[in-house]
Amino acid sequence: MRYQVSGKQIDIGEALQTHVQSGLSSIIDKYAGRPTDGTVVFSKDATEFVCEATVHLSSGLTTQAKARAFDIYDAFDKCGEKIEKQLRRYKRRLKDHYRDRESPVESLTASSYILAGSKDEENEVEPETLQPIIIAEMETRITSLSVGEAVMQMELNSAPVLVFKNERGGNLNVVYRRDDGNIGWIDPSNGG
Repeated sequence: MRYQVSGKQIDIGEALQTHVQSGLSSIIDKYAGRPTDGTVVFSKDATEFVCEATVHLSSGLTTQAKARAFDIYDAFDKCGEKIEKQLRRYKRRLKDHYRDRESPVESLTASSYILAGSKDEENEVEPETLQPIIIAEMETRITSLSVGEAVMQMELNSAPVLVFKNERGGNLNVVYRRDDGNIGWIDPSNGG
């Protein structure tokens, strides 16, 4: 497995890199089997250290976690616990997913934008134009998954919503977490 351990405006020592690699390796070997790569980024937020980890699995799925602590090692350990909990929860489904699949998950490239929101909701002024202000543009991947795999991927990433290409119909679909705790699924091909 390839690891990339880095810090945002902080130095990452050799001992921390070794700690991260051995910690992630033990978690991944225990639950996922064959990962492709992992990225761990440390940063400082006031007095706390923040650890953000992303692990790409050979099945094409991705797991992400974020944790913070006053000690940099504790931040990684908490982040590792979150990844381990996600993988433990989906261990059986991850193995079944890989066994049923003859080829890795396909993905498309798409543009992703972040739009500026109103900062003062109480005194909200009507915008002069209907064109939103784009404050960031980046590339994202839209994977080709079954609905069950999409729900699992959304929960592995702790995301509120996931856009994916449905393997059955080939259309873009959306799964999202509803306010009542259930999962919603939008499939435009069944709209009538």
